[in-house]
Amino acid sequence: MSSTAFIEPLPVIEFVAQVLGKDVSLRTMSDADRVKIKKALRGVKVEVTHRGSVRRKYRVSGLTSLPTRELIFPVDEQNNMKSVVEYFKEMYGFTIQYSHLPCLQVGNQKKANYLPMEACKIVEGQRYTKRLNEKQITSLLKVTCQRPREQEMDILQTVHQNSYDQDPYAKEFGISISDKLASVEARVLPAPWLKYHETGKEKECLPQVGQWNMMNKKVINGCTVNHWACINFSRSIQESTAHGFCQELAQMCQITGMEFNRDPIIPIYNSRPEQVEKALKHVYNAAVNKSKGKELELLIAILPDNNGSLYGDLKRICETDLGLISQCCLTKHVFKISKQYLANVSLKINVKMGGRNTVLLDAISCRIPLVSDIPTIIFGADVTHPETGEDSSPSIAAVVASQDWPEVTKYAGLVCAQAHRQELIQDLYKTWQDPERGTVTGGMIRELLISFRKATGQKPMRIIFYRDGVSEGQFYQVLLYELDAIRKACASLEPNYQPPVTFVIVQKRHHTRLYANNHKDRSSTDRSGNILPGTVVDSKICHPTEFDFYLCSHAGIQGTSRPAHYHVLWDENNFTADEMQTLTNNLCYTYARCTRSVSVVPPAYYAHLAAFRARFYTEPEMPENQKSRSTRMANSSAVKPLPALKEKVKRVMFYC
Repeated sequence: MSSTAFIEPLPVIEFVAQVLGKDVSLRTMSDADRVKIKKALRGVKVEVTHRGSVRRKYRVSGLTSLPTRELIFPVDEQNNMKSVVEYFKEMYGFTIQYSHLPCLQVGNQKKANYLPMEACKIVEGQRYTKRLNEKQITSLLKVTCQRPREQEMDILQTVHQNSYDQDPYAKEFGISISDKLASVEARVLPAPWLKYHETGKEKECLPQVGQWNMMNKKVINGCTVNHWACINFSRSIQESTAHGFCQELAQMCQITGMEFNRDPIIPIYNSRPEQVEKALKHVYNAAVNKSKGKELELLIAILPDNNGSLYGDLKRICETDLGLISQCCLTKHVFKISKQYLANVSLKINVKMGGRNTVLLDAISCRIPLVSDIPTIIFGADVTHPETGEDSSPSIAAVVASQDWPEVTKYAGLVCAQAHRQELIQDLYKTWQDPERGTVTGGMIRELLISFRKATGQKPMRIIFYRDGVSEGQFYQVLLYELDAIRKACASLEPNYQPPVTFVIVQKRHHTRLYANNHKDRSSTDRSGNILPGTVVDSKICHPTEFDFYLCSHAGIQGTSRPAHYHVLWDENNFTADEMQTLTNNLCYTYARCTRSVSVVPPAYYAHLAAFRARFYTEPEMPENQKSRSTRMANSSAVKPLPALKEKVKRVMFYC
């Protein structure tokens, strides 16, 4: 079953009122409102309602900058002009009531074609392809979320209803369609033992059904935070509440195993969201002065629950301008301080500050095949594309790589912008001419290999590369291009340096669902009725000759679990299926942000987070009148590079 959102077939005036959340029948639209409406309507099909039974359909290309009452257009070859209001009155006997609103521009941009909003209705049955807001996502999930048993019954019922077994066309081709689900053999991989700090009550832990907790445990490498500060951007939070929250958070960080100063270096600073840059620079400088030149290590920021662009602006300034690690907390969590929330935040703070939360016990005792024997680096890579309709924004590629061995839990990340909707990662390896140094080599792989060597004192002798977000049609194009870049990056460090590479594609966007055969037996499902974490299927529904498998590494919470599909496209390390599946499953227990195993292997997950974060570094959308120049720039081949991450930020898991 697939679900998606559709645009409600409303009169355009009603649609506009809903998008803006206010009545538009009386006052003119502000520039900001116009941009919002243009974004919402661009590409949407409308039908006209002012011509009786003639319902012509048009696609909206934009909005006029002038209100309807000021719009004129040439009516003949002699360039005689007529106003839109007059034209509609004479031609159709239609009186435009809302002449203060702009017109819809339809058809192509060159030949002006204006339609008053009140004469248009949105055509039924159009998919909504833009990003949904939080509320919409929640309600869509509520409607479509089905437990495995319900979904299974639904599918069977649909197959039965459509009676495929009687289909004459299928028979014609000698195809018979079973009315039962395919039965496949699966096995459940055991959870790995996790190692925590020796000083905690529990030094080791075996997760149960994909989860565990931090009770009686201390993180394996706690970071030290001496100089920290807090900015409160929330109007509804008093200084005493903010102070109390910071005290509780600092205490939780200590309990978790960090050395965390109980008091901020300067008193909590209150600021308005629109003065984010001024506030950050003030606090940064005040803290440096107070500590006599020592850097501010961590900033805690309290944000309003609906904070618009504040979060993105704060992250951009901290990570590309000040070189400052930040942890944001929403107002609702500051008011309702829960221990679980504080514990989760402290895990994030520890890895952002360069600590490690937990490692695999097998890694410490060097028992992981094809990782523990020689220095191994694990990469994760992903590309995120702008949402549909954003035709000039760049795509953003992110690559992360492990910086510790044999533990492989700490990942440094790099990001770069590239051409719009380009899937191949352009900056994995690059060369350019420098007037003084001649040919210079660089790129993300090379930089991460160098930082691995700095961090561990060894050069990687094996590379495992998890690549997310590639559709089947692009498998080999991506493999050829990116494997070549990895090879060149290695050779640029030393002439004969060619560590063996294993290249694995990770896919979450597919329609394969796995159900437990005996759903009544509680031991074969988790609490939500889903298959157990660690379930692997590698026969029957997989490729007949290639190396691929489905792995459900997480416990379901709601709905039906979606297993991740791993496709090993290239393997010079000669992994057996068992070794590859076990390694991938075990890594899913090392995700730093929570005490659960996650549904995709962490390096791929981190690359996704880093790419998503970097979206905030791109320049914000420009107002209409300044756009033509920037669009010209975007359409030319040059993509404006992202502002560089500060060195201090690059080395840690800032994207967590």
